[in-house]
Amino acid sequence: VISYSEKICPFVIDSSKHFLLILVYRSMASKTPVGFIGLGNMGSPMAKNLLRNGYPVIATDVFPESCKELQDLGAQVVDSPAEVADKADRIITMLPSSPNVIEVYTGPNGILKKVKKGTLLIDSSTIDPAVSKEMAVAAEKMGAVFMDAPVSGGVGAASLAKLTFMVGGVEEEYHAAQELLTCMGANVVYCGQVGTGQAAKICNNMLLAIGMIGTAETMNLGIRLGLDPKLLAQILNMSSGRCWSSDTYNPVPGVMEGVPSANNYQGGFGTTLMAKDLGLAQNTATNTKTPIPLGSLAHQIYRVMSARGYANKDFSSVFQFLREEEGQ
Repeated sequence: VISYSEKICPFVIDSSKHFLLILVYRSMASKTPVGFIGLGNMGSPMAKNLLRNGYPVIATDVFPESCKELQDLGAQVVDSPAEVADKADRIITMLPSSPNVIEVYTGPNGILKKVKKGTLLIDSSTIDPAVSKEMAVAAEKMGAVFMDAPVSGGVGAASLAKLTFMVGGVEEEYHAAQELLTCMGANVVYCGQVGTGQAAKICNNMLLAIGMIGTAETMNLGIRLGLDPKLLAQILNMSSGRCWSSDTYNPVPGVMEGVPSANNYQGGFGTTLMAKDLGLAQNTATNTKTPIPLGSLAHQIYRVMSARGYANKDFSSVFQFLREEEGQ
């Protein structure tokens, strides 16, 4: 199996005289196409940042209309993941769930039907770590390299190329992946073998959900006690209750601009996706016999929200959900 890093620079680097050679090969590599599959709220801005950094992008999505904006910016749009794999030997996937990843990689028109040996496959979806491991085994059989690289930061960070990537996979391939990921994120962290990136992401999102519910409860209580929500947020953010949900992504309409709560909870990170991620946390906690009482409760809250009309709203709409619940 020829690794992607070997394809970029298959020479033994033993002295400084090879430095220019490395730069030449990196320059050549940066001009080769990058495949991108999954152009949703997160995938679209990520792919745009690759284009901004000079990478030709070959893209596809199950919803063709999702590709139009990227195509207008110069991306080549094709009909299937298999066709992407036929045209690119570096491919990034950004998909909603484990079944989507399995279909895109191993389905009848999947990546692995046309993948070339040495291809670098980077999956930035948030899925079950066990599925990431399965995809890595399947890719290895085809001579390709699979890495899991889920992200944190939301749509805003995706647009600004300030995401955090948590990467799992063969360490020798990490730097080849890092070259692309740094075009889309401010932080790229190697976590260990395949699946450890997903493990880190699941833990992060469980805390995020718990923190958002806590922030929403706190803001709602303060408002009912007569506090101005902007004042309360200001106090929280200079006190020990400060967290990302209070100072960067406040769930109360009118407190912050440029966040989903200022836009009727449109865009951002959907409630169904949060419920899905919390389900992954619940499954892994059960498998490892780890107690997560608050994580389990958060999971149930977001499941109820998904069934009560909040499925497509941003997960910070838990504030609105609590306000409606108190009115019953």
